[in-house]
Amino acid sequence: MKKSTSLKIRLPALVLVSEIVFIALYAGFVTYDTDANAKLQDNMTNPMENDLYKDYPVFVDVQVMIFIGFGCLLAFLHRYGFGGLVFNFLTATFAIQWAILVQGYFQFYSGGKIHLGVVNLLSAEFACAVVLISYGAVLGKTSPVQLLVMALLEVLIFSITEWAVLNYLRINDAGGSILIHIFACYFGLGVTFVLYRPSLNNGHANDATSYQSDILSVMGTLFLWVFWPSFNSAVTFKGDDQHRAILHTFIGLSASTLTAFALSALLSQRGKLTMADIQNVTLAGGVTVGASVDMMISPVAAYILGAVGCIACFLGYKYLTPFLAQHCRIQDQCGIHNLHGLTGIISCLGGIWGIMMANEDTYGPSLYQTFAHRAPMEGDPRLHELQQLIPGLQPGLGRTASEQALFQVAAMFSTIGVAAVGGIATGFVLKLPFLASPSDECCFSDKPYFQVPSDHESVAVPKLPEVPEDTKV
Repeated sequence: MKKSTSLKIRLPALVLVSEIVFIALYAGFVTYDTDANAKLQDNMTNPMENDLYKDYPVFVDVQVMIFIGFGCLLAFLHRYGFGGLVFNFLTATFAIQWAILVQGYFQFYSGGKIHLGVVNLLSAEFACAVVLISYGAVLGKTSPVQLLVMALLEVLIFSITEWAVLNYLRINDAGGSILIHIFACYFGLGVTFVLYRPSLNNGHANDATSYQSDILSVMGTLFLWVFWPSFNSAVTFKGDDQHRAILHTFIGLSASTLTAFALSALLSQRGKLTMADIQNVTLAGGVTVGASVDMMISPVAAYILGAVGCIACFLGYKYLTPFLAQHCRIQDQCGIHNLHGLTGIISCLGGIWGIMMANEDTYGPSLYQTFAHRAPMEGDPRLHELQQLIPGLQPGLGRTASEQALFQVAAMFSTIGVAAVGGIATGFVLKLPFLASPSDECCFSDKPYFQVPSDHESVAVPKLPEVPEDTKV
């Protein structure tokens, strides 16, 4: 008997209840921050010093990545274009609204209120990116109701993990390699492990692309590629740190792109490029430079990280993804383990190397801004001396480079553990029978959840003519 996938009651009920709860929480606990509150402005206030002008340009760039970049990238299946784009839109909007509240409690809560500004929206979009990366592991195999429930739980678990890691382990992770990419990857793998569908390992008629869907997906890749420097540099110190972050991200992405084209042609059976490689592997460099993106690692190190990350990502798609599906019950539909997991671990190792190499000869006094944990503790005479050179420098933890490296390792493994356990627990929740999960035969299709146009069934994977033998190299 086929499962009911009707959204008539399920989706409106979930959305309505959520909106009532959100309205109550926003009414009771959310107010404007200083720069958005008219009552706190006077004739001495310089409007151009408002945080809006520092954070909004980056916020817009991340918006494009979230709603257009991810949406188009996830629309690569020939009969799941609506699902890839529209469920991304729905899930992202829901996740951001919820993250403003949850992250606001941990990061922006003061005087009984969450103080709302553009920086809150930016932080919430990072939490949203976590959910959308995890969505890639279960793409086409879940209903919109399941996706909203996953977002509800994942944002909560992510926000608690983020708060604990940043406040107690105190790590360097400007580009979010640990707290965004690694967390999202292993959470998504935990979910798909529980939602395992054995029959899908034998192939599925809808698990294929078309000429048009591949073009749309590459458009998503291009949007992500162009705006990734803003994503990696958003939370770095303004000035030279942010400048380096943009440079390193661009160099890393450029290196991974060139390497991806070379590997795609070299390792294909007929020396042809594969669109899946262009859509995904080209982005690996943006992840692999993330943990060290604001450090003085040198441009050549960013280039090497981009190329190495690309190689690991490419080999992961070619060999590891099929192995995980066949032997480990992990059906990673979009290969998030390759683009975000493997590259995230490489990025962490690069960040540890950057931490170990950092010293005052390279950074000068700004060492203690980029690595705030290495600043002297309160009462240390050296702190007063540094504060004369760097006004506003806060007391640190007095850690050595080796000590900080150990904290980075601890953060990586603890994040993987929490994410995997949280994903597995969430997967069991998503298996509840009333969440409108599609049957195996209805996976990777828009038809169960959309009123599709009349030509939906006629959309087929085009069979291109073979290249004549005499043109092959």
